Amino acid sequence: MEITVTGVNQLVTPHLHVWDWRVSLYLFLGGLSAGLAVMTSVLHVRKGGALALGERASVSAVLWVPVILSVGMLFIFADLERKLNVFWLYLTVNPLSPMSWGSWGLLVFYPVSILYALATFPENRRHQLSLSILIWLSEKLSAFRLQLAAANFGMGIFIGIYTGVLLSSFVARPLWNSALLPVLFLTSALSAGAAFMIMIADQKRVKLFFTKVDIWLILAEMVMLPLFFYGQYTSSGAHRDSIMPFFTLSHDYFWYGSGLLLLVVIFPIAVVLKFLEIREEHGESLTSAELMKMNLSAVMVLIGGLIIRLSFVYAGQLSHLS
Repeated sequence: MEITVTGVNQLVTPHLHVWDWRVSLYLFLGGLSAGLAVMTSVLHVRKGGALALGERASVSAVLWVPVILSVGMLFIFADLERKLNVFWLYLTVNPLSPMSWGSWGLLVFYPVSILYALATFPENRRHQLSLSILIWLSEKLSAFRLQLAAANFGMGIFIGIYTGVLLSSFVARPLWNSALLPVLFLTSALSAGAAFMIMIADQKRVKLFFTKVDIWLILAEMVMLPLFFYGQYTSSGAHRDSIMPFFTLSHDYFWYGSGLLLLVVIFPIAVVLKFLEIREEHGESLTSAELMKMNLSAVMVLIGGLIIRLSFVYAGQLSHLS
């Protein structure tokens, strides 16, 4: 007996989507932790570490990295139908499998981020570490701060790219099968990391520095998104058809078209707000209005990154080669 399903509305035929919002959140939170890892390395290396002096985020940001990644891993674990299969995954290494590379990369990312957090823990606050072994490790690892910063930076880039490679390796899904997708996801991850750093930093100079960084990253996203759609449109018929949900507001594809419209609105507004922030004359400390504007633009960037993950995960599963 054969059953043919002709519907394409995810609200009517939800079983067409093997990967749902949990995978989207995993990709978003994984990218956010990767981008934040890169930004924490930049914070501690910039001007020989002078930018991190007295900055609250120099301690809290490195602690947020494994926490955010752990929350993302919980979502992907909840999506697994057979939970015990995750243990079998780590009993083999497949050099030709992006899933294998990413799984082992995440396993390495955890200790690197934790060791880096200990290495950058301020000397005058080490007594706050509850265990003596942690205090001892923090003292020893502080001598290797630059090396760990480089490792943390490299692992952040690796995980940021992996979130896109995981999708682009699916040849049967034309929307995902693009060499530009990993670069787009990496740029979005770095932008989200910079935005999160702006939100948790307490010093004006740190907030303004990462605001400048985020401006360039958002502009890069605004260039890459049209290039991605252009590349798909000028490719095969299947690739051209795969982007059509983003360019229609019919009831079947309403969420994809509205998602793209939101990105077209959110990113330019965020860039304008950030540009005004660095152009304005600020006092010794930021006012409540200035802080609200900075946090608003940062939240808009995070929302844009989440929309990209959600729309690409769902729309990609509607695309097919035939």
